[in-house]
Amino acid sequence: MESVTKVVPRDDFCLELWFNSGDHRVFDARPYLDRGVFTRLQSLELFKQAFVALDTVCWPGNLDIAPETLFDRSVAV
Repeated sequence: MESVTKVVPRDDFCLELWFNSGDHRVFDARPYLDRGVFTRLQSLELFKQAFVALDTVCWPGNLDIAPETLFDRSVAV
């Protein structure tokens, strides 16, 4: 299973991701921003606080997205 090793949150609510497999990908988070707890990430200030922990992308307030979702629903750069 892929693990996220680096994340760079962008102003367009996309995440630039690097995985332990060497893959460099971009995940568009916009489709998630109107769902459940992810509505909090509509704040660009909070969205840009993304960090890597436990092999995936996390945000303050115990928000995270599974690494397999990030990989499977992102596009290669």
